[in-house]
Amino acid sequence: MRYRRNVGLAYAFSLSLSLSFTHGIWMIFLASQGFSLVQLGLLEAIFHVTSFLMEVPTGSVADIWGRKASRIAGRLCYALSLIFMFHSTTFLFQVVAFILSALGYNLESGAGDALLYDSLLLDGEEGRYIKVKGNDELINQIGSILSFLLGGYLASLDFGLAFYATAGSALAGFCIALFFIEPELEKEEKRKKTSVFNNVLISLKSQILDSGKVFKKKPRIGFFILFSESLFAFMVCLFFYLQNHWTNLGFSPATIGVVFSLHAAIAALFSVKAHAIEKRIGQRGLLVGCPLMLLVTLWGVALTPYSMVFYVLCASIEGLLIPTISTYLNQLIPSKFRATILSFQSMAYSLFMIAIFPLVGLVGNVASLNHAFVLLSALATLLVIPYLVMLSKQKR
Repeated sequence: MRYRRNVGLAYAFSLSLSLSFTHGIWMIFLASQGFSLVQLGLLEAIFHVTSFLMEVPTGSVADIWGRKASRIAGRLCYALSLIFMFHSTTFLFQVVAFILSALGYNLESGAGDALLYDSLLLDGEEGRYIKVKGNDELINQIGSILSFLLGGYLASLDFGLAFYATAGSALAGFCIALFFIEPELEKEEKRKKTSVFNNVLISLKSQILDSGKVFKKKPRIGFFILFSESLFAFMVCLFFYLQNHWTNLGFSPATIGVVFSLHAAIAALFSVKAHAIEKRIGQRGLLVGCPLMLLVTLWGVALTPYSMVFYVLCASIEGLLIPTISTYLNQLIPSKFRATILSFQSMAYSLFMIAIFPLVGLVGNVASLNHAFVLLSALATLLVIPYLVMLSKQKR
């Protein structure tokens, strides 16, 4: 079992990844520095545009030069982005910070799951992936709980404490990644005796085109990517806009923080139990049941006065969906294209965020956030229908 230690290292890396004490306070910090809401919106858009454009190239980097190298570079970019964000007083340098942050996210997004799945695959233990992924998500949610609870406290003392604690966590992840064992996958020798830059372009082009052939051969990969990332985009939109909605209803930031922490705790519990639940109802049961239950919670947030209750219930679906969708997709994807194709998954998420996030804000401004949540629920319902039709055809 040569690659078994990668699993333990991946857990430690995930903890360092999730300890982002600035996650819930960076908008407050930048506003306190004099940046307007319009500028903050532009910075968020720059993050997602950069992520959209760079996701596949960075995924190809992971497939060509290694998942380990990609994760190391990702942590370094993220640490630098935090330093730029905290010390920059001009919009231009904040743009640099958000571009670096997006690159850090891109370099990690496809490489992390690819390294973990291929490590298990090469050791003949790929059947354990859903359990390992569930444990990984549990650790991520525990880190999120700590971040929500401690981030606000550190910021109340000094914003710098939160930023440098997060940068320190990123550098800890950098150190952990140095000890990963790179999975030795069969790779084609495609390099020609030309310049290094041309070799990079040739390799990226070949990797992306070959990955496109995988999508053509197995179109359900693309469908599941689009479907899952649209649902995750809806949940992230809820996370951001419910803060304003609950504040308008008179709830304190402390109460909202407790709700978010409870949400993360329930997501952690269900993610670690995903493998046991799959054994009882099967993979198909999860792939059908999770989206249907998610619709119940989305409509509950939109149409009832118990939005906090339904948002917390939504965490159980989130906890189950992450390891289930990840396992299903990894079973379909060839190893040599895994990081590239998983990067298409993150690119799809960025595309949905670019489209959905401002639309929800626009509807919230013109009508109300309740109307915006109804829109989210209606869009999710329209997506679930063709998804269930596809699953039924696959069964036949």
